Amino acid sequence: MTSTTDPGKWDDLTVRLASSAAMLVFGTAAVVLGGVWFQMLAIFAVAVMIWEIWMMIAHDMPTTGMILAALTASLLSGMATQESALIFLLFLVVPAVGAWMVKHERLYFFFFALAVQVAGWGLITFRHEYGFTWILWLLCVVVATDVFGYLVGRTLGGPKFWPRVSPKKTWSGTVGGWIAAAAFGVLFMVVTDAGPLIVLLSVLLSFAGQMGDILESAFKRRMKVKDSSTLIPGHGGLFDRFDALLGASMFMLLAASLFDLPGVTS
Repeated sequence: MTSTTDPGKWDDLTVRLASSAAMLVFGTAAVVLGGVWFQMLAIFAVAVMIWEIWMMIAHDMPTTGMILAALTASLLSGMATQESALIFLLFLVVPAVGAWMVKHERLYFFFFALAVQVAGWGLITFRHEYGFTWILWLLCVVVATDVFGYLVGRTLGGPKFWPRVSPKKTWSGTVGGWIAAAAFGVLFMVVTDAGPLIVLLSVLLSFAGQMGDILESAFKRRMKVKDSSTLIPGHGGLFDRFDALLGASMFMLLAASLFDLPGVTS
């Protein structure tokens, strides 16, 4: 049995933290500035993830993947200037075209391409409609879940959470992520007027992010790839890095429609 103090299992920590720091700088700047800056970053990230999804399925057709990514960016940018509800039908264009062009795994491409677009648009919507504080809360919960889940899981080990899908994730890391999310919920409850509900929402948001991570892991296992790409040292691709954020965004789309979120829109 490998010791929990084996230094080898921490080999990727330095490069992982360095990449995280770089993403944190750019991400924080975009979140603080909001408006078109956050919108452009989100659309760029979604377009890259569409390319990564395509390349995992059809790595022998890179040009098509780049065209689909460019089409995604163009459509989402155009949608940002429109207010008609019918404009959201454009979400279906890239998933449908890609599913028609790919030779296999059509349903997988359609589902993940659609989910990535909707989740990315959800982040843009939250920043615009709920302001800086809510998007900061969402990001803090997702990052805390990932970081503390990683550290607790690597330190304590123990039974696997879902070994057939994600063999590295443990129950200790999963619960550690929930505890960290709850702590940030308490923090935001203290410094805002959110109320106790935010603590529960933080844990549910954490779980939704973990499920986003699990779904992406299941997809990668089906495609027999380790990472969605090699764009980010220590993290793989953008889809690897932001899968939890996408899951959290999908949850917030639901939560925002069910709960009133007053007092934290500054």
